[in-house]
Amino acid sequence: MREATAKLQEKLETSEQGGGADRINSQHQRGKLTARERLNILLDADSFEEWDRFVEHRSHDFGLDKQKFLGDGVVTGHGKINGRLVFVFSQDFTVMGGSLSEMHAQKICKIMDKAVEVGAPIIGLNDSGGARIQEGVISLGAYADVFKRNVLASGVVPQISLVMGPCAGGAVYSPAMTDFIFMVKDTSYMFVTGPDVVKTVTGEIINSENLGGAKVHTGDSGVAHASFTNDYDALMQIRRFMMYIPQNNREHLPPLPHQEITEDSILSLDKLIPDNASHPYDIKELIQKVADNGEFFEIHPEWAGNIVVGFCQLQGQSVGIVANQPMVLAGCLDINASRKAARFVRFCDCFNIPIITFVDVPGFLPGVDQEKNGIITHGSKLLFAYAEATVPKITLITRKAYGGAYDVMSSKHIRADVNYAWPSAEIAVMGPKGAVEIIFRKDINNPEKIQQHTENYREKFANPYVAAKLGYIDEVILPRDTRRKLIRSLEMLRSKQLQNPWKKHDNIPL
Repeated sequence: MREATAKLQEKLETSEQGGGADRINSQHQRGKLTARERLNILLDADSFEEWDRFVEHRSHDFGLDKQKFLGDGVVTGHGKINGRLVFVFSQDFTVMGGSLSEMHAQKICKIMDKAVEVGAPIIGLNDSGGARIQEGVISLGAYADVFKRNVLASGVVPQISLVMGPCAGGAVYSPAMTDFIFMVKDTSYMFVTGPDVVKTVTGEIINSENLGGAKVHTGDSGVAHASFTNDYDALMQIRRFMMYIPQNNREHLPPLPHQEITEDSILSLDKLIPDNASHPYDIKELIQKVADNGEFFEIHPEWAGNIVVGFCQLQGQSVGIVANQPMVLAGCLDINASRKAARFVRFCDCFNIPIITFVDVPGFLPGVDQEKNGIITHGSKLLFAYAEATVPKITLITRKAYGGAYDVMSSKHIRADVNYAWPSAEIAVMGPKGAVEIIFRKDINNPEKIQQHTENYREKFANPYVAAKLGYIDEVILPRDTRRKLIRSLEMLRSKQLQNPWKKHDNIPL
């Protein structure tokens, strides 16, 4: 028994070394942590239970029979974050560049299958050079095994990808099918074809960072949802992020400890809307003032800034926020904003997270580029997502709600549960000036008449009361009372039950 115990201890120590001391030092010199160091930061202390520590690849071609490492380049298992169960895999770049082999993928698939069975989130720490070339089509089939599980787990348990190194070729499609992708600045990148292939095919010369670095995917493509300064910061932010996310699609996230609501008003909100209707204001100020402790975890902060999405808590309850941002493009909806918000709304609906929508939208962004690139289809994604969602939905119109964008932004007509408006709200087909110039085109050369018509139109529609008379707005509220009204509506909706007609699945305009 003593000999067997000693042998086990030796194997455990060997597995801890990954690809060896030299490769670990190389990883550190790149400013990156090792696979195991990352898990030690991500998970609660002493909570990690590792699976398949002694797995090795089964290949013999191209000298692979002489290159075997315990674990085969990925650390897998389960642990806890803030006391709640998660399943994790952490690719080890010190072992053959973290390349994915048949057995490497088998380890990942095993924890994904179990996560779905027990109903717990899946977190992947990606740091891999891609498919293990020496295994040929076997490694491609192994990737497809992972992809299939990403699809089957979608909408069942949350899937989070943290790209902490290279993620190239077929490797990018697994993160792309997860719910959220986060990256690390300067040390992570994603692309389907690398710089060498791009140069060969197109003649373009570009490096990995400019082709698929964090700045590209958080600011230009929208592929990644946020990026962080370094490995440690990224892992700590994931711990924070998980506070807002339930375990699975059957669970409602229990309220966190919080201070009970007081009757104190937020008086400063009464002055948030500028007197001049054309002047912008920062919608994030409203979000932070109504959120518990002013904390807001923003998703896609650097992409499609004309709409703001993210998570906060109200009286300890996690909620998703969608808000037009008047500081960017006057809060208009465009292609990217519609895609960004639609994806977020669908995630919240998958996992029973109530949605609060703050509306200040002058309409859809006009322009030739928008039309040619499919604003009709992309804009309808957001409409579809809101109309389909059965979670509690609360809407507040702060200022403008014009045209079809009024309908799209969680209006009463597409099953919002509670619709509020501030006294400053304007709800109409379009702004007074544009409307009058169409309705009274014959008076276009008479400034006095146009001015009078504009004032009449503004008096009739540039307020929330016409909509309130029709029941489209449930209550016109003082801005200072916003937090209290939202919390009471959430409490009222806690037991809401609504089901859509049975279907195999919907056919959202992708």
